[in-house]
Amino acid sequence: MSFLFRLSIASLAMLSITTSAQRLDTKLVPIAKGWSKNQINAVIFRHNSLISHGAAQFGAFYDENGKLVLVKRRLGTRKWLIHQTQYTGDVNDAHKSISIAVDGAGYLHVAWNHHNSQLQYCRSTRPGSLELSDQMPMTGDLENRVTYPEFYQLPGGDLIFMYRDGSSGNGNLVMNRYDVKTAKWFRVQSNMIDGESTRNAYWQAFVDQQGTIHLSWVWRETPDVISNHDVCYAKSIDKGKTWQKTTGEKYRLPITAASAEYVQHIPEKSDLINQTSMSADQLGRPYIVTYWRANGESVPQYRLIYHDGRSWKMSQITHRTQAFTLAGTGTRRIPLSRPQVVNYGSQVIVIFRDEERGSRVSAAVSRNLSRNSWDLRDLTETPV
Repeated sequence: MSFLFRLSIASLAMLSITTSAQRLDTKLVPIAKGWSKNQINAVIFRHNSLISHGAAQFGAFYDENGKLVLVKRRLGTRKWLIHQTQYTGDVNDAHKSISIAVDGAGYLHVAWNHHNSQLQYCRSTRPGSLELSDQMPMTGDLENRVTYPEFYQLPGGDLIFMYRDGSSGNGNLVMNRYDVKTAKWFRVQSNMIDGESTRNAYWQAFVDQQGTIHLSWVWRETPDVISNHDVCYAKSIDKGKTWQKTTGEKYRLPITAASAEYVQHIPEKSDLINQTSMSADQLGRPYIVTYWRANGESVPQYRLIYHDGRSWKMSQITHRTQAFTLAGTGTRRIPLSRPQVVNYGSQVIVIFRDEERGSRVSAAVSRNLSRNSWDLRDLTETPV
């Protein structure tokens, strides 16, 4: 089974610009046929499947045979250069998505096929190329049980690579940094968030314009998603070496359930989803988007947790009527997607899919969070 792999030519930044003109315009550009028997080419926790560097844009996906495919185009054009690499992924496991990044020297970095398994990583043979090197280690340590690889680019061109070492309900956060000058990886944190062998953190991260790394997470007690609880936060202003709370208090690493800054207390069995999205505005204030069911209610709602410079606030985005329950292990089929959040000026934009809206790609836009005001609209006419 295959589908016509498509990509919105409007980036989230372009999308948010159109909202200021009271519109949300998208253009779908066909690329190639890709694997579609599950969500491996569309899971939210890919960081990233689409990136831009200079005047070029790069993408990655698995084709109908499970081959890792890289694509490239010049920004503003519709013609893609398509390259089927020498590598294959286990596409039957939707966790094993592809993550890519471009460093400051223009080299493409690729990590793929991870679910509590050996690190699979390589990079392009030259700047701007889609040709990949042989597989290689990063540091050679703690690379046998890798899940959820995430690349982030730092100002200056270095990269951060984060992943879970261990299994669901029993894993720790590992962080590496790539030095673009020496073209080498080194370990920054071997166990930044410690589940203490009883739980693990499911995180999302964001690097703002000043280079501050923002990190938020939920705790999970067991492999069952119903055991997700609470939302926590930390940030680093020195490229991951030290971490602190919003109050400026420094963490003693590793961060544990007892020492974490809790920005929203949410009990287990609240249908709290994990691995969503976060962002930060131009002042470096963090925004975290997720969904859960509030105490005494039966329907999960999308909600934004944000810091206004003084304290943490929460804004309910939707008023859904369809109830469902998160429970079980493995990949779940859920009537709504994990959300994405982006900031543009004074606007906050949350992107999501919901069966109540016909499973279209939808956006919620707020221009005044203090009023808890959200404008919801659909970006596609057909379900995704």
